[in-house]
Amino acid sequence: MKIVILSRQPNLYSTKRLIEAGELMGHEMKVVDHLKCNIEIEKKKPKVYYQGAYLENVDAIIPRIGASVTFYGTAVVRQFEMMKIFSAVESQALVRSRDKLRSLQLLARAGVGLPKTIFTNFSKNVEHVIDSVGGAPVVLKLLEGTQGLGVILADTQNAAGSVMEAFNGLEARIIVQEFIKEAGGADIRAFIIDGKVVGAMKRQGKEGEFRSNLHRGGSADIIELTEEEEETALIAAKAMGLGVAGVDMLQSSRGPLVLEVNSSPGLEGIENATGTDIARKIIRYVERNV
Repeated sequence: MKIVILSRQPNLYSTKRLIEAGELMGHEMKVVDHLKCNIEIEKKKPKVYYQGAYLENVDAIIPRIGASVTFYGTAVVRQFEMMKIFSAVESQALVRSRDKLRSLQLLARAGVGLPKTIFTNFSKNVEHVIDSVGGAPVVLKLLEGTQGLGVILADTQNAAGSVMEAFNGLEARIIVQEFIKEAGGADIRAFIIDGKVVGAMKRQGKEGEFRSNLHRGGSADIIELTEEEEETALIAAKAMGLGVAGVDMLQSSRGPLVLEVNSSPGLEGIENATGTDIARKIIRYVERNV
């Protein structure tokens, strides 16, 4: 098969691993920068033009679309779908997962446990918003933030109010969430492919850091999920419509609580923590669907 990886950085660990796994399994692998693709729209003749030629005879794509370029990246994925080419991540599922507010609404409807979350239209009654999630400390998140950026822990009522007022003054959209103290600055990442958990790790934030992201200096170790955690992760991925997903959860006194569902989860942390060849499993998933 000819498999295209939509990635802006061919030297990233995840991209290199997918190329390596695909080639070992006998496939032709090609990295395409989605931002350099031209989309040609014509009646019954959808085409993608890239670096002086049309992309033809492609059997499947594996999107690795960064959050900052979701709009154009999704348009390119959609064009390949119009060309009847299988995508490991569907365009609509990608859009859904990138909209923090929409994804939380879908997860809540699916019956998934979540930290209590408030979203307002720049409400001036910040005290009520903070009280609604159980009071300080609270977590404030920019709707557009990724990899732990734009996430703030406000320890006191006054600090939370000041941060909210500052964001409101800048007309920056935020959500306010309850702080899950018992999580202890750790979360769980469950990696899902085709409706199955293929690996799970517990990520611990560095000392004095409540965010557990590996990009923020956190560490990761293999973990065996409880039945409830596994079921929660699978329901969350299904609610997003994702065949490949990383589901981030907190361990709380009332069970697992989903933070987000990632549609382009990195492979380095999960492969190193679990020793599992996740890249090979993604290629196998593509094979089954083409």
